[in-house]
Amino acid sequence: MDARILGDLSRPVLTRDQVLAAARSLDQAEKTREQIPLLSEACPAMTMADAYEIQAAWASMKEAAGDPRIGWKIGLTSKAMQAALDINIPDSGVLLGSMRLACGETVPAGRFIQPRIEAELAFVMARDVEPDASPDAILAATDYVAPALEILDTRITRKDPVTGRGRTVLDTIADNAANAGVVLGQAHRGLSREQLRWAGAIVTRDDEVEETGLGAGVLGDPLLSMSWLARRLGAYGEQIKAGQIVLSGSFIRPIEAPPGSRISADFGPLGLVELCFD
Repeated sequence: MDARILGDLSRPVLTRDQVLAAARSLDQAEKTREQIPLLSEACPAMTMADAYEIQAAWASMKEAAGDPRIGWKIGLTSKAMQAALDINIPDSGVLLGSMRLACGETVPAGRFIQPRIEAELAFVMARDVEPDASPDAILAATDYVAPALEILDTRITRKDPVTGRGRTVLDTIADNAANAGVVLGQAHRGLSREQLRWAGAIVTRDDEVEETGLGAGVLGDPLLSMSWLARRLGAYGEQIKAGQIVLSGSFIRPIEAPPGSRISADFGPLGLVELCFD
């Protein structure tokens, strides 16, 4: 598999003890709501393979504690977000049962550290997806598509308070691609690839429009993003499974969600997805 496609075929350099220590620190940060320093500064030699190893170790800890895996998220799918982190491929993270929130739910104060919101399309799978599945095959394996909000959070500081250095893509990947929550709207079946490319949202915070975007902002076609994930997982013996949710990637920049804010994403004919923060 071409490293330019997957981007994470570099060799890991961290020891297993270092990987587990980083995963435990992320878990503790989530529990205490206190961010940890940049892993990319603490472990300057770490590679992208190491970052995914840390993410996998963290997810395994969560699953062992009774928080089941329910799917995947794909990030860094827009040119703007890739440029911001100096990368030319997407990244991915894990969705856990505790991350699923109801549309219109009010998030209690203190649930997240520094929440931000993105708007995207979620695919809920009817069948397993083969690693080499084409975009059309992935669409055929989809049960339904739903408009969605993703809650981002950062268990790793966004910027070192001393050096001013910002987090790198390695920090983001290790931090589960910054994923912390997901809200799904109404289920829709029978959507075509063209409809998915033109599906869009007007996203407001406290009734003021913050961002707008279209599905085509995700690698030109959200199903290309899904295909990338299928290939990446396949390279490591994993697979998108029936029943799983896959967030295909945001087509807006992240919107800050401070306490007291109300986020609403109007997807037009696909419906409204909302979330409030105490």
